Amino acid sequence: MERQVYLSMGLTDAEFEKIVSILGREPNYTEVGLFAVMWSEHCGYKHSKAQFAKFPKKDTETEENAGLVEIDDLAIVFKVESHNHPSAVEPYHGAATGVGGILRDIFTMGARPVAVLNSLRFGNPQNEHTRYLIKEAVRGMADYGNTVRVPTVGGEIYFEDSYEANPLVNAMAVGVAKKEKLATSKAEGVGLTVLCAGAATGREGIHGATFASVELGAEGKEKPAKAQEGNPEIERRLTEACLEIIDRDLVEAIQDMGAAGFTSSACEMAAKGGVGIDLDLDNVPKKEPDLTPYEIMLSESQERMLIIIKPENLAPVKAIFDKYDLPLEVVGKTTDDGILRVKMAGEVYAEVPAKALASAPIYHPEYKRPAYLDDVKKAISVNEPTDYNEALLKLLAEPNLASKAWIYNQFDDNVRGETLVSSGGDGAVLSLEGSEKKLALSVDCNGRYCYLDPRRGSELAVAEAARNIAVTGAKPLGVTDGLNFGNPEDPESYYTFVESVEGISTACRKLGIPVVSGNVSFYNEAGGKSIYPTPIIGVVGVIEGENHVTIKPEKDNLLLLIGDGAGNSLNASQYLKTFHNKISGEIFAIDWEQEIALQQILVDLIAKGLVKAAHDISDGGLGIALAEMALAAKTGLEVTIDSEEPHVALFGEKPSRAIIAIEKAAYYDAVKGEVEAAGLPVTELGLVSGDTFQVNSQEKTLINVSLDKLQQAHKNLSRIMEG
Repeated sequence: MERQVYLSMGLTDAEFEKIVSILGREPNYTEVGLFAVMWSEHCGYKHSKAQFAKFPKKDTETEENAGLVEIDDLAIVFKVESHNHPSAVEPYHGAATGVGGILRDIFTMGARPVAVLNSLRFGNPQNEHTRYLIKEAVRGMADYGNTVRVPTVGGEIYFEDSYEANPLVNAMAVGVAKKEKLATSKAEGVGLTVLCAGAATGREGIHGATFASVELGAEGKEKPAKAQEGNPEIERRLTEACLEIIDRDLVEAIQDMGAAGFTSSACEMAAKGGVGIDLDLDNVPKKEPDLTPYEIMLSESQERMLIIIKPENLAPVKAIFDKYDLPLEVVGKTTDDGILRVKMAGEVYAEVPAKALASAPIYHPEYKRPAYLDDVKKAISVNEPTDYNEALLKLLAEPNLASKAWIYNQFDDNVRGETLVSSGGDGAVLSLEGSEKKLALSVDCNGRYCYLDPRRGSELAVAEAARNIAVTGAKPLGVTDGLNFGNPEDPESYYTFVESVEGISTACRKLGIPVVSGNVSFYNEAGGKSIYPTPIIGVVGVIEGENHVTIKPEKDNLLLLIGDGAGNSLNASQYLKTFHNKISGEIFAIDWEQEIALQQILVDLIAKGLVKAAHDISDGGLGIALAEMALAAKTGLEVTIDSEEPHVALFGEKPSRAIIAIEKAAYYDAVKGEVEAAGLPVTELGLVSGDTFQVNSQEKTLINVSLDKLQQAHKNLSRIMEG
């Protein structure tokens, strides 16, 4: 085979030689294609898998499409995944199919999808092209999720120059199943029937997995031969059909056809079970009659499943798919030889060991600390603002801090009638059918922190995501991570990845939370410039009792600050970027004793019904957190801070702090006593009262702003997107 052929598919000379050694011969064109997609970074995790051993895992860890945690007899199945490169070039379809793909990972395991959260990163929304990307990506995610009738209940979005040509589109999906009804992708047994179900196969996304494993050009406009396009109506019916055959115990193994299509599904299912699979492509429903075996095997057409059943179950399975008006065809059988064999029109086009395909080489790249990390640690002196009113309003208008209502109002957040708390607060809360317990969900990461210190920034991302659900009253149970980084073959870029993994691992071990699933997206670069290291952290938690809270306080509530404000600074803050155009300073090291105590006391106080509202302090600091609570309550606040540097106290982003609202007369002594007994400082801030947002310090009024002005500033992102 000509060298240029396998190089063009993304294989190296050494990898090609290894394939020849495995097969004992040179592969043909189709076989090279199979190895190329399965040994791509996107499918093979060849530059990242060695690092995963650092993560704390569950004792019952499985190799399925998504991870899970247990709540009584329920399995909570969840995962976050990226669709970055497709969304950069085809934002509507790229984002939509990202949602469709992560939902299939959930219901493939027999879990009914109950929620989606999104995590998005774009460049400056003042740029016309960026607004186009945002509008189309959000529309794509909303159209898909709303049509399949899965509520989008939360998410986050950041705007930074580093994402201008390479946006990030990550989606997290959550599903619920009875533990005894979980399905597997592990094909065990010989002579089983292999079925292809769902949409027809076309030329969409051929070599999409390898496309996701290369750097974009300077403008971020390269595209695969034909982009994937989703059909959410088919996915809705496919969900119901798959859940029904799983519930009726008619399935031996099942897997969706995502990246690498037939190739990944067939070889992974076979490899896990130690069997082979003979595929006959003649029966595959095709969009175009002239598709080659190479194209069929690598196609990433959406809304397709590979299902393995006992032969005697074909009739009832077919009847169920007929009921939902979905194609279902027999395309093969399991064998005892461990070979993935691809046939069409009586000819064998590929014959390769399934385990070899599913076992990409594992690399241990060299890495070194980037020189820029020393430069950006330098702190700068920041003077007080001359006008605190103006400073607050300008911060509230920053796209990173402004209301995201323009985005989340496009999503149906309660289509299933189970959503108790949705977008606009810290974490989402859902009821669980048949249980008094509730499910809490969050997704978070500040890429600016990770740029300044990949390890500490990643620790902060985990702590923040867990704190987001703690302020609802939930105890965190598990983590899923979406690791978005630059080129792993660049030693400095890979350093940020290694450090981030170390940070996530440390944080999860400190908090006692396993990492149960995740995704890695490398090569997020354009024109040689990498994105900020961006490890998206999704957290699932449980609320044991009936009580949960939002960020919305009630009139006359007393506001308390829990946590230590000493040692605060404006390092790495949004304030520093907004007013000085600087991203610099040494970011905070987490005091894990304080962080753990804070999260536990929040859960305990809320469970006892002592807290009316709670809000963690993060981006924008105490001042922005208070303003958001005032906006949520649609009432004024009057608070007092005691600081010689009020701008630092108000806008510094020191972690491990939260604001709670309580009924003053009834609960103050009890709450104060419990917080102090937990070893945490507690400070009385003021009252929910009046019709203005007022902050006093050292007998001076620093801020006195009407609610109307707060609201107008907070709506700035909507004005940008609509203008």
